[in-house]
Amino acid sequence: MTVFDKDMLNAVAQPIERARGLENRFYTDPETFDEEKKAVFAATWAGLAFAKDVPEAGDAMPITYCGTPLIVVRGKDDVVRVFLNACRHRGMILLEEKRKIEGALRCPYHSWCYDLKGKLKATPHVGGPGRNAHPGVDRDSLGLIEVRSRVWRDVIFVNLDGNAPEFDDYAGALLERWKEFEKPIYHGGADSSFKLHVNTNWKLAVENYCEAYHLPWVHPGLNAYSRLEDHYDIVEPKHFAGQGTVVYNPDLSDDGRAFANFDGLSEKWDTGAEYVSFFPNVLFGVHRDHAFAILLEAVAPDKTVEHIELYYATEEMTDEGYADLRAKNAALWKEIFKEDIGVVEGMQKGRQGNLFDGGKFSPAMDEPTHCFHDWVARRFGAE
Repeated sequence: MTVFDKDMLNAVAQPIERARGLENRFYTDPETFDEEKKAVFAATWAGLAFAKDVPEAGDAMPITYCGTPLIVVRGKDDVVRVFLNACRHRGMILLEEKRKIEGALRCPYHSWCYDLKGKLKATPHVGGPGRNAHPGVDRDSLGLIEVRSRVWRDVIFVNLDGNAPEFDDYAGALLERWKEFEKPIYHGGADSSFKLHVNTNWKLAVENYCEAYHLPWVHPGLNAYSRLEDHYDIVEPKHFAGQGTVVYNPDLSDDGRAFANFDGLSEKWDTGAEYVSFFPNVLFGVHRDHAFAILLEAVAPDKTVEHIELYYATEEMTDEGYADLRAKNAALWKEIFKEDIGVVEGMQKGRQGNLFDGGKFSPAMDEPTHCFHDWVARRFGAE
């Protein structure tokens, strides 16, 4: 097990005026990356996938997460569940590719069968030829191993080690902050889904997303109407940080058409929008007329895949009549997110070698970034 310098971790967790950033190893070292899988991803509520990808009962897909093979499946009761992708008999992988489960999930090795809730339903010849039961094989105790999961804003969150607080407690402050948005959301379809492959550590994507300090130089087009001074910081030391703007004003159509707004929003959201990094690996954006979620897939210390999905307030907004506006909206966001690639990859390059000391935070501008560094350091034992 990798040993971490407690003094270094405590230096990160100091008040922002005195704090230093995480040292290089947290961005470049394979052993540290492996330790993160346990201390950060497995031990918290992390984003695994999107519920939209299993839209109908019986839809199932395999995912490997933190080195663990999992199955995401939507049951006949419309509940999305996550199971270990391994038969309880001999550990055989049950599902190799995404598909529809018409009846039972059958092990290809000895044909043990499970229903969509993970219950063991059939054990052919387990008691000998032609005998499908045995006193020593208790089906009720041999269902698939279920992983704690929760779908929120279409993101499937999992707690792999089973020891995190309940999701509503873990995410409580953000649930309360955005309670006005606790409404159905509708995915915009193929044009509202895209991926960016970025040569950087996943944490640099989180850090860049949660602060507005870089806008004038990295996003000049966006900054032209949503200026640095129009933004404010969002800091929740336990589980999220980000930024908001007070001048959101979409203009996607020349003929007066616009996306429908979410019902029942307060006046704040007439011109407001917020962008939050929900630790560890999900980036959310909410606006009065659409929302998005970005799931960061940490592939390697220097490789991250950003899975980006856009959503709308009513099902009508997903119709063909709004296809051009959805495409334009997706193109705008994709351009903005692509503008960030150069800086997050540049920070990754700057952390090669051993000389960079973690960096200095601006007490006025970097509070969200420091919040995230502090959170990571405390996952590794900072006090």
